[in-house]
Amino acid sequence: MEAELAALATSGATTLVGLIVSESWGRAKDGLVRFFGRRAADEAAAQEELQSEREELDRARAAGDTRAREQVHERLRQRLEEIFQDDPGSAEELAQFLSAQAPDASRTFVNLVSGGVNYGPAFQGSHIHGGITFNVRPAPAPAAGRPVRPDQVPVVTVPWSNRRAELADLDGTPGAREGVPGPVGIDVLEGLPGVGKTALACRHAELVRSRFPDGQLYVDFAALRDQVTPMTGPGGDVSEALAMCLRSLPGGDLGMPDSLAERANLFRSRTADLRILLVLDDVNQPGQVRALIPKGPGSAVVATSRSRLSELAMQDGARLISVRPLDAHGGLELLTDRCGVEAVEAEREAAERLVELCGGLPVALQVVAARLVTDEGLTMAELVTELDAEAGRLAGLALDGEESSVSAVLGPSYRLLPPDAARLYRLLGWLPFGVFDAGVAAVAADIDTRSAKRLLRVLAKASLVEATGDGRYRLHDLVRLHAGECAAEVEPESERAALAERVGTHYLVLTAFADRALRRERLRIADLTDLLRDAADPFTTAGGPPPLEWLDTERPAILAVLRMSVGCGLYVLGWQLAEAFSVLFLYHRYLGAWQESLELGIEAAGAAAAREDTPQEVAAAARAGEARLRSLLSRPLLDLGENDRAGDQLEKAVALAETTDHLALRASVQEFLGRYLDVVDPSGAVGAYQRSLDLNERAGETRGVALATFFLGCALDARGDHADAMALLRRAQRELESRAEPDRRMAARVRAAIGVAHGHLGETEEAIRELRAAAEALGAEAKWMAYEAEARERLADIAQRVGGRSELVRECLTRAAEVHEALGNLSRAQELRRRSEGLGD
Repeated sequence: MEAELAALATSGATTLVGLIVSESWGRAKDGLVRFFGRRAADEAAAQEELQSEREELDRARAAGDTRAREQVHERLRQRLEEIFQDDPGSAEELAQFLSAQAPDASRTFVNLVSGGVNYGPAFQGSHIHGGITFNVRPAPAPAAGRPVRPDQVPVVTVPWSNRRAELADLDGTPGAREGVPGPVGIDVLEGLPGVGKTALACRHAELVRSRFPDGQLYVDFAALRDQVTPMTGPGGDVSEALAMCLRSLPGGDLGMPDSLAERANLFRSRTADLRILLVLDDVNQPGQVRALIPKGPGSAVVATSRSRLSELAMQDGARLISVRPLDAHGGLELLTDRCGVEAVEAEREAAERLVELCGGLPVALQVVAARLVTDEGLTMAELVTELDAEAGRLAGLALDGEESSVSAVLGPSYRLLPPDAARLYRLLGWLPFGVFDAGVAAVAADIDTRSAKRLLRVLAKASLVEATGDGRYRLHDLVRLHAGECAAEVEPESERAALAERVGTHYLVLTAFADRALRRERLRIADLTDLLRDAADPFTTAGGPPPLEWLDTERPAILAVLRMSVGCGLYVLGWQLAEAFSVLFLYHRYLGAWQESLELGIEAAGAAAAREDTPQEVAAAARAGEARLRSLLSRPLLDLGENDRAGDQLEKAVALAETTDHLALRASVQEFLGRYLDVVDPSGAVGAYQRSLDLNERAGETRGVALATFFLGCALDARGDHADAMALLRRAQRELESRAEPDRRMAARVRAAIGVAHGHLGETEEAIRELRAAAEALGAEAKWMAYEAEARERLADIAQRVGGRSELVRECLTRAAEVHEALGNLSRAQELRRRSEGLGD
């Protein structure tokens, strides 16, 4: 009896070890907690015990530590033996449960418990509580001489309306073509876990069923991996897969060899005259496919894999077909299939947002659809609100009482990673954005770039990151959230703050270099001399990225880093990054991002100055930085028509600036005040510009003097003092053009203002000449486009006023409209086009 219990406990422990690290764990764990908890009278302790064993097995699997795995096995064996001794009926209860949750993995244990024979659906001779014998009759055997045609590929049970391009690719496989059988075709569907590779393979098998008269075989390698133990040895899953296929072919178990090599030879022999399709699901090694390639002409293999099996393409001629998340249209089709046309059309905007929040990942969209169908009264808009916050998104992508579907499909890929790649994966999950280069990955993990590139290749092979082709990598939003959850479980909390500081500093350095490459003489409050001294400037090296294009490309990432810095209390870093980042918006007026970045910087500067532990010198710089950022914030607020808020910001900026001895800052704030008054009180603008001019002269800021002179000239021209304005504008033009590094952009803007002044003086030809030249100069650089549009609109105004120049007016309005469209100001573009269409011949 003791020997029998020991054998049962050993077999049960082997089954549990496989189940705990398998994809079935999510749905099985609650039942096992109840099984162990009832006998310990403490389900919480049982849950903690099982969770601890799972974590130990994950670590052992990642490190290849078979000893640790065996120790877990021994603890579970002892636990089960105690339970079976105390309650003999518990073995049958566990067998029932395991046969439902993991029928293949539990077959040995179930047979030991039953004392009978497992005939597929028949569980003969197994005694269940209450003295009932459970005996389901097996399916009738086929008539003699009529072998069963295998048809094993799972059926697709839901409507199908996507993946047309991928299905067309698969349809072109040599083995899948109609007509004369050709060579054996091999296709590997690769992609992110949960992207729908298995469903696609099954749908393809359904469509080409008639082309394979000898049947279709199906092998789920994920299930086979659950059965592999340290005793099984390498290739155990492949050997069992061959045995399964051989049993389904003519000859069955007859002469089944024991070795992998002999089974592979027998498989080739038995398939030599057959035309079959094999669907191999969730393979992760080339050998799993290679051993199962049938020999019969016209046969085909379709494998799905989370890994990139390039070796199969190079050595075996396999086609690698990438399966990507659904686009917006495909995601809406899936929701429509599951929820109905009326439901989607009634909340179209919310449905589109749900697709976006799921990143087009079918496994997530399936859960969303299931919740909408089963949660009574739940609307799409309500579900959008629930999923909008990243912190609870994965939890929201689960049905009641179940593990998140996204976590369930990503878990096995993560657990198979080597330790260094797993650590990088986790830390990438703490990045506040999903597209990055190897440099950012290196900084995030605090490793060198060469190591980061190597580990990123490992993650890309596991389909956890995607190489974008431009030297960067993409981490799907839901994958990033999963990686972040893994990091929260494993990494110390201090590491998150350290990562935020490393990544924030990395972006501060690069943004500061880009800022200086674009505007060498721009006013800057932050003193970054020490930070930049030993750093490499990528924008001054041969072949380096253009600074404006880099800032524009990295705009979402920099804004996300700003949010992260402020959220982590890195206030000095935050306001300094906001100041450097503001240079982008002088060229591209992304008003929403401009406003948010400055507001974050203001919050950070204020918090840095207010902290008791901030050194006095650092606090003073933060107050000056706050004044600078508040004055800059007035610009997007004015563009958005929020004049009162702009005035409030400038009032606070003036007060803060006056507490410093920074003359250039005080001059700049007065300049911004003047530009605000140009809009709300033109008569007061002259005084503000005059104060700015005086302060710049006292500070010795020659460029500041030129700019204040320009704005003062414009204010005088607007007030009607055209002659005085012209003199000041000519002076500003000379000073800007004669500098050691001429400021061509501002000089062109001054020239446009001179043209406007000529128009006010009635000097039409001079006005047209100056404005045309200014517009052409400003149009020479894409980064000056906004000012080009302004100059062309002014030129159109003057040309239309004097009459007889319809073609010039139309030309200027058309070009200005094109610029506004390119900059995203569609309403202004439409207004100008309507004006152009209203012109007479």
